Amino acid sequence: MDNLLFLTELVGLKVYDLKGRGLGAVRDAAIVPLVDPVRVDRFLVGAGSTWLSVRHDQVRTISLDGIHLKDEQLTPYHSDEYMLRMVRDLLDQQIIDAQGRKVVRVNDVTFEVREAAGSSVLWVLEVDIGVRSIFRRLVQGALPKKWIRRAQVSIPPNSIRWEFCNILEPDPQRRLRLNISNKLLEQMHPADLADIVEDLSPDDREAIFETIDSEVAADALSEVEPGIQASILESLETEKAAEIIEEMAPDEAADVLAELEEETSHEILQELDVEPKADLSELLEFEEDSAGGLMNTEYVALHDLATVADAIAALRGNEEMLESLNALFLICLLYTSRCV
Repeated sequence: MDNLLFLTELVGLKVYDLKGRGLGAVRDAAIVPLVDPVRVDRFLVGAGSTWLSVRHDQVRTISLDGIHLKDEQLTPYHSDEYMLRMVRDLLDQQIIDAQGRKVVRVNDVTFEVREAAGSSVLWVLEVDIGVRSIFRRLVQGALPKKWIRRAQVSIPPNSIRWEFCNILEPDPQRRLRLNISNKLLEQMHPADLADIVEDLSPDDREAIFETIDSEVAADALSEVEPGIQASILESLETEKAAEIIEEMAPDEAADVLAELEEETSHEILQELDVEPKADLSELLEFEEDSAGGLMNTEYVALHDLATVADAIAALRGNEEMLESLNALFLICLLYTSRCV
């Protein structure tokens, strides 16, 4: 464990200049995802009422005894929207565990101390979500750090590798600046993603559906509770909502639109292409639980004398419908005994 450092240990760690004089204590640490998604780029050091910014390449050593610098030309800290700060933006925040398919709260962060070109560098290794990390936070400052490390050994760890963490950021501009990707979410089964979405706040739901692929969003939305479906669509830009609706099966899309305010539903319909707009407008004329309201305008039909080869050819010609297709319809061209 000598090459590990926890955020609860890092915060409050003394920072020393070239002569060993104290400059202040660490208040926060930040990565700049656009530059490097795992390396700690800056240490924010509190020196009285002023915070100083220490670059990673100004650090000589990092240990439980403190941070010793090799360059003391420090600058005042100014808020940077490209920074993801560990204490401000991550600690105590909800994130998505993409591997465990659940929403979790961050209790602590584990860093790995690496040596590079004769200097110590911190790399984000894991976020801690279990009892062990809660224990560390409760006793931090009350006991020596080395005692806390020995005492926590008996408590099973519970953490998530950094590469499996999906950070939730409602602000679309900040998502871009922090280079937050939803690729991990897009690889999930729609039902798993729907379960996660239902556990999130409205702002976080909007953040996910605004940025994930429209086809993935449509599949997940189909698995979400009807009331939440409406809430999500109403929160989105009309163009994005229309893209998602176009990817849904017509009967499911009609059901979702029927749950919306009439004005919102109309605005989304106006954004649709001609064919899906006509299909949905027709379905919306029927009551939801009527036969017309339950019908699907997307189907594959064959004549009553069709062979297996004909059926296979029809399926190959409608590949875009295969995921939602569970039946082929035989249509009698002339009324015969076969149609009865």
